[in-house]
Amino acid sequence: MMEKSFVMMKPDAVSRRLMGKILTRFEEKGLQIVAIKMLSIDEDLAKEHYGEHVEKPFFNDLVSYITSSPSLAMIIKGDDAISLIRKMVGATNPKEADLGTIRGDFAIDMGRNVIHASDSAKSAEREISLFFNDNEICDYSIIDNSWIYE
Repeated sequence: MMEKSFVMMKPDAVSRRLMGKILTRFEEKGLQIVAIKMLSIDEDLAKEHYGEHVEKPFFNDLVSYITSSPSLAMIIKGDDAISLIRKMVGATNPKEADLGTIRGDFAIDMGRNVIHASDSAKSAEREISLFFNDNEICDYSIIDNSWIYE
């Protein structure tokens, strides 16, 4: 089933110049980038994005971190994109992430885990609406689709 997922390269990925390497992994897998933008996330957007963690002791650290430097927000489309991207990203804790995953290859510390990816269709819909307007999403055909999907 074709679906869209929200993916965000966090400030550590941007500051460490990992954007190209990470973006390439998604494209080489056959996923399609339908929206992308670099932005500095303000405190209000950060609190809304991480709203599910508001009662947790690390909430303020999350907000402080995500607002500290630019992030790269994306909408990525593909067959079962949400679960596929989650596998590619790896475990939230980089110490538990398999080598070959984005976090397993580029992150060491839980507080600097390089990337965020929606964990469900409901989360993807909510996160996409927080970061993108409809006119920023470019749904287009890719020429190699017949080589990626049956």
